Amino acid sequence: MNDILPGESSGWQFLDATLRDVVHAYGYQEIMLPLLEKTELFKRSIGEVTDIVEKEMYTFDDRNGDSLTLRPEGTASCVRACMQHGMLHNQVQRLWYTGPMFRHERPQKGRYRQFHQIGVEAFGMAGPDIDAEIIFMSARMWQRLGLKDAVLQINSLGTLAARADYREALVKYLREHESGLDEDSRRRLESNPLRILDSKNPDMQALIEAAPQLPDYLDAESRQHFSELCALLNAAGVAYEINPRLVRGLDYYTKTVFEWVTDQLGAQGTICAGGRYDGLVEYLGGRPTPAFGFAIGLERLLALLLAADTEIPSNQPHVYLVLNGQQAVQHGMVFAEELRTCLPDLRLQTNCGNGSFKSQFKRADKSGANIALVMGDDEAATGMVILKSLRQEIDQETLSQQHVAARVKEIIGLD
Repeated sequence: MNDILPGESSGWQFLDATLRDVVHAYGYQEIMLPLLEKTELFKRSIGEVTDIVEKEMYTFDDRNGDSLTLRPEGTASCVRACMQHGMLHNQVQRLWYTGPMFRHERPQKGRYRQFHQIGVEAFGMAGPDIDAEIIFMSARMWQRLGLKDAVLQINSLGTLAARADYREALVKYLREHESGLDEDSRRRLESNPLRILDSKNPDMQALIEAAPQLPDYLDAESRQHFSELCALLNAAGVAYEINPRLVRGLDYYTKTVFEWVTDQLGAQGTICAGGRYDGLVEYLGGRPTPAFGFAIGLERLLALLLAADTEIPSNQPHVYLVLNGQQAVQHGMVFAEELRTCLPDLRLQTNCGNGSFKSQFKRADKSGANIALVMGDDEAATGMVILKSLRQEIDQETLSQQHVAARVKEIIGLD
């Protein structure tokens, strides 16, 4: 788990603000979910034989002896909240959430045991149009962030019945080649054989490539759904690749699944993943409810922005107020509040803790401010302020306090 230091936080704020703007532009509403849930929720929704449940969850008993888990992902919590508050029956919901998730994984660059996601979930819509809308939304996020080279991969897992037929054929094939499976794959052979297709073991890739392909086992309904989704993506000009090996790591997916992948951080990695999970609400005890969603790992997305030298707006102060003298401090603190009221978007840092002019100007320069406003006791008595540019070739000026706001606004370019 890692700290996000002040020098890094502006990137997080930029990412958060940009993604919020996009989801709100599509009419999605924020839902804020707790960090802790009953362990059984994740065991049932994610699947007891997945790596997440078996190896990665932070689980403990509370003082009442109840087993609780720090959330490893957001979809199950979102479904639980919607069921608990009666938000699903005969209703359509478009929701999003963001925050930390927790998995006890092997730490590596861009992957921590506390990591952050933004998730989008839509409930009550069974057609491919909502699949397309959410994929369009993800594509617009990359556009707004200026990210290029991300590749959209899509696939259909079919209905649960179609997957059962495919599972039977896959298990039969894998048993015939069991000697070529690694230990993890042998363990999954009965419990979750589709996850074997996700294996990154290079020694197994030829065996996986020759395995039966899921699209050959799709039912007519799923084929039609997938065909209509592809038509909508084509019409909108969203490029994609059909990847028949794309199965996703969680048990609750059906029909459409998708990932955005990139090799801009070295080996190919996923920055956004999701799909349709029509059976999850019913599986957790609710009425049958169609659902579609995705999650984005924010650490990896931020790393992509930094690798691409994306210009991230600064949250450094525009103005540093230098104060020297008892009357200057008393008058200047009030003057600073008046400036903030007059210019609500102004970032103004006032010197506190006294200090000589020289030491205060060092602080002003270190703050990153564009302008220093200087007030001594003489200026406080006469209602004047000295304006000194710290970054631009602008002559020093002495202004009446009433004219400072207009001049600062002009120099900084505030709306």
